[in-house]
Amino acid sequence: MRNEADAEDAVQEAVLKAFKHIRQFRAESRFSTWLTQITVNEARMRKRKEHAHLVEPITDHQDEEGNYTPREFADWHEIPSETLERKEVRQRLAEALASLGQKYSEVFVLRDMQHLSIDETAKALGITTASVKTRLLRARLMLRDLLAPGLDGNWTARLSFAKGTKPW
Repeated sequence: MRNEADAEDAVQEAVLKAFKHIRQFRAESRFSTWLTQITVNEARMRKRKEHAHLVEPITDHQDEEGNYTPREFADWHEIPSETLERKEVRQRLAEALASLGQKYSEVFVLRDMQHLSIDETAKALGITTASVKTRLLRARLMLRDLLAPGLDGNWTARLSFAKGTKPW
């Protein structure tokens, strides 16, 4: 919402809506997920209402004689250079992820890509929640160090995470 007061208002309104419609909760997911979705929807509705003045009806685009004059729209086709850049970033991320140890890549994939909770990740891997947190931090740091050189266009730098060379 970019404003703490507006965010608080949105949350308050979402809680009131959730309370009003509590009978519609089907328990197919966690209650927190349901409440979060109501809150997100409320925030989106408020943002949409803020920008309602930006949408102009078609009838406003008429010349002096009352004829409709079409507006100029930007080309929505994908720009090839941006497509190539996204593909390259995806490829570099996949390479960097593959270069991590299995215990780090597993935790990273489960937490940051599949959006499992820390507890769910710990149960899936059969490790403690503390181990999940430690491995996730280390995986993110390694990925940062592997990918950061590429931000300036130089993807050739490779770092070694051999024993004793870790920054932590």
